[in-house]
Amino acid sequence: MAAPDYWWYRARSELLETVLGAHLGAPERVLDVGSADGPSVRWMHGPHRHVSLDLFPEGLRPGEGVCGSATALPFRDGAFDVVAAFDVVEHCRDDVAAVSELVRVLEPGGRLLLSVPAYAWAWSDHDVRAGHHRRYTEAQLVRLVEGAGLTVVRSTHAFGAVFPLFVAERLVRRLRRSAGRPVETRLTPVPGRLDQVLMRLCALDRRLLRRRDLPFGSSVFLAAVKPGAAVSPRA
Repeated sequence: MAAPDYWWYRARSELLETVLGAHLGAPERVLDVGSADGPSVRWMHGPHRHVSLDLFPEGLRPGEGVCGSATALPFRDGAFDVVAAFDVVEHCRDDVAAVSELVRVLEPGGRLLLSVPAYAWAWSDHDVRAGHHRRYTEAQLVRLVEGAGLTVVRSTHAFGAVFPLFVAERLVRRLRRSAGRPVETRLTPVPGRLDQVLMRLCALDRRLLRRRDLPFGSSVFLAAVKPGAAVSPRA
């Protein structure tokens, strides 16, 4: 389960809103896939209908939560005008099938919002424990989405300001593993002062991302549009 109070989840929520908030628009029906850590995407809530879907029921709210798989969504074609999947696709063994399913339930003219972890070289025991199947380059994610027939309108890295710390953390994990020493199996503990520093660095990301894309960072964010004119809301 996610830890929404952990600095990374709080920063991710703010970064996602900065990059993708404008592409949320004023939707009628939003599907949020993989939302057991729902508090981190509160910015997606509003007067519209909001449906959360996750394999794990613990983080789902009664009345708006549905248990299900990203590769077999229990919704009709074109049921939503926004579909979001934040740090979900990397958990799917067949990511092509997963993205195709996300696109299936998106109406023509609707928006797909994604985030994934970046860089295969950053693979570690953390990815294994989290149930990841892969990490992505920005170009790989763009090709995956375009291959499903969508038009990418923005893609960028995020967590760029903390990226040197991310690289150092991955290096420490590799050194500990190669030395046969136990590797931390939980989220890396962060003291309060360091938490403040990390959040301030991510605030620098937000300022930059309001004006430009970032060429590096530990995550990739993407917004894409399904071709075709948007249809009128269904009854």
